[in-house]
Amino acid sequence: MRSIWGLIALVASATFYLYLLVSAFLPPGPHAIRVHDAKSQHTEDEPEEEELRLKFPSDLDELRELAELLKFYKTEHTGYVFILFCSAYLYKQSFAIPGSSFLNMLAGALFGPWHGLLIACTLTTVGSTNCYMLSRIFGKCHIIRLFPEKVAMLQRMVEENRSSLFFFLLFLRFFPMTPNWFLNVTSPILNIPIPIFFFSILIGLIPYNLSVSVREPSCLRSSLWMTSFHGAPSCSSC
Repeated sequence: MRSIWGLIALVASATFYLYLLVSAFLPPGPHAIRVHDAKSQHTEDEPEEEELRLKFPSDLDELRELAELLKFYKTEHTGYVFILFCSAYLYKQSFAIPGSSFLNMLAGALFGPWHGLLIACTLTTVGSTNCYMLSRIFGKCHIIRLFPEKVAMLQRMVEENRSSLFFFLLFLRFFPMTPNWFLNVTSPILNIPIPIFFFSILIGLIPYNLSVSVREPSCLRSSLWMTSFHGAPSCSSC
């Protein structure tokens, strides 16, 4: 029970830190955009406005808006955007929260494809190692209790490939038979040494990060241009 409360306290502290970043330390910037609705008429004296807020994107439309907003901040507050992005990425990766693929795309859109790749690879490795440590300290018994069959299956596979453990972990990263987050949280249970775990992530997730951080941002930029061209509401066209 103590481990559960410790983990809850850690998650709460990290969440409060992110909240401070996007509220108390948010630089001056655009607070609202005008939204035009074809089904309703608005006079110039009564514009309809929608507040721009920093939040984790849940779909491509929200990702486009977030990318445009952060690009605005980045013109004069590069350090803030970098710290915010790293903090948000590590938050998701450390606590095994889904949705880091959107942040990989955002890395390429904000920092360029190759710098974005380097940042994504570094943050993926550090965040996954944090997840490993959190699982070892707080969650080993709970993970075994919640996923006994999956843990037993991975345990057998690891023991069968113990002599070539590093290359086996690379294989699991290249061709995942189980979600990456689950492999991260079960690695302490499987007695995988931290150095092997660290470098297997750093190298093993390069192809994934490459495909998302380098290839997908070009699709995102193309989608932004098409949205602006057809006159739909977007940050770039307001």
